[in-house]
Amino acid sequence: MSAGLSGGGLHVLGPVDQIPVGEGRAYGVAGEQIAVFRLRDGSLRAVSAVCPHKGGPIADGTIDRDVVMCPLHQHAFDLETGCSTTGAGPLRSYPVFADGSQNVVVRLP
Repeated sequence: MSAGLSGGGLHVLGPVDQIPVGEGRAYGVAGEQIAVFRLRDGSLRAVSAVCPHKGGPIADGTIDRDVVMCPLHQHAFDLETGCSTTGAGPLRSYPVFADGSQNVVVRLP
């Protein structure tokens, strides 16, 4: 899925409905892999899509309202900050929101 630039470091990733509630999806954005999660309360979170421990696919991890767990070695990461709660290196976190058209928009630095 390609990201379209909408200005000011904002990238439109596509409809929110493409991410099932309680799951994540990986996107390639400006040369980076980003995992976007749609939490059960409908809010969105975005972090690096690759686990710093062994390169696991973070978007395939199990989430709760605060944490994603890497499916390979069960390292856990805070969805707000990207910090590991289990001793792995941190993920980068990104601002993400749904725009007026219900598209996922992520901001890159």
